Amino acid sequence: MNMLSAAEQRVIEWIRAHQSEMVELLQRLVNQDSPSNVKAETDRAGAILEDFLKNNGIVTERLEHENLGFMLRGHTGKTEDRHCLLLAHRDTVFPSGEAAARPFHQTKDHAFGPGVADMKAGAVMNAFVLAAFKQTGCDHHLVGLFSSDEEIGSPFSRALITREADGARCVLNSEPGRMSGNVVTKRKGGRFMRLDVLGRPAHSGADITKGASAIEELAHKIVELHALTDHGTGVTVNVGLVSGGISVNTSAPSATGRIDLRFPDDGLGGQAMDAIQAIVDKATVSGTSASLAIEGEFLPMYQNAQTLGLFDTYRAAAASLGFSVGHEPTGACSESGFAQSTGAATLCAVGPVGGRAHTPDEYIEVSTIVPRASAAALTLLRYRGS
Repeated sequence: MNMLSAAEQRVIEWIRAHQSEMVELLQRLVNQDSPSNVKAETDRAGAILEDFLKNNGIVTERLEHENLGFMLRGHTGKTEDRHCLLLAHRDTVFPSGEAAARPFHQTKDHAFGPGVADMKAGAVMNAFVLAAFKQTGCDHHLVGLFSSDEEIGSPFSRALITREADGARCVLNSEPGRMSGNVVTKRKGGRFMRLDVLGRPAHSGADITKGASAIEELAHKIVELHALTDHGTGVTVNVGLVSGGISVNTSAPSATGRIDLRFPDDGLGGQAMDAIQAIVDKATVSGTSASLAIEGEFLPMYQNAQTLGLFDTYRAAAASLGFSVGHEPTGACSESGFAQSTGAATLCAVGPVGGRAHTPDEYIEVSTIVPRASAAALTLLRYRGS
């Protein structure tokens, strides 16, 4: 390690001495299911992190929601100073029972399991960074948020994140580092939407002319919605879930499609929403009607001067630890856009390197946990902001 102060040396050495404990905590967290919409399970995952923080002297707080898992908040250091904010989410896209079906396991340098990269490894990393500051007597003011609903657009966590980000010296979001090893300085915005189509039921043999199939109308709309995808501008539209009808021999009285919209900036996002609404309002099948509801929303994360300035500090921190890192954009969304919208300098994907998120092949590179935690810690120690 080159050019480290005594305080930096203590924090980094503490992190390095606890690699095995980081992997053990990650195993416990991965083996606890935590689908976004199952409060009891996301709460149990939160309790695993909460216990670790408490055992390391971190002050914790639960911010409860009736139907979603609690937001876990931890803080350490001089509370009268401006804080740095660490973001992570513990919910996953996988259903209950997934952890039992394919629990945490390792092969050489790779660890696997549901949510291991997206983003339980990042949550573990943040917990250990908080503990490292506390256990080594570092008085820098850090706040860590561990949310429970990011995979559904953070309907509960968004307001809590923006509240904590407002006035923060900087924000590091420990989404998984890219497979290239890079961090992320630009992300798309997105909306999750529900499209409901109403038709008119009729017997599909004797009275087919009296019916109006909501499924047929939804099919027309899906084709038009997917045609809005423009890889040149970066706007993508995907209908990822469909349902409808009551029986095979009845024209469907109702149908539903779940829409995922991604866009690189608010202007293109607004244009896409206008085009989507026009498709919703137009009926190809006579006798049908449709409505649209936004169920979750992400803000874009822009590559601005503050983000690049924070990245410069992170890159220098990594260099002093002996590894190089670049930055890149991604089409995925995250909670970073909420934080950045407050004016806080925000850097994303500083978590352990991993890939293939949302699939059975999701993985992290175990050897990156300590270097990435160390680089984040040095960045928090060194970044002065504006």
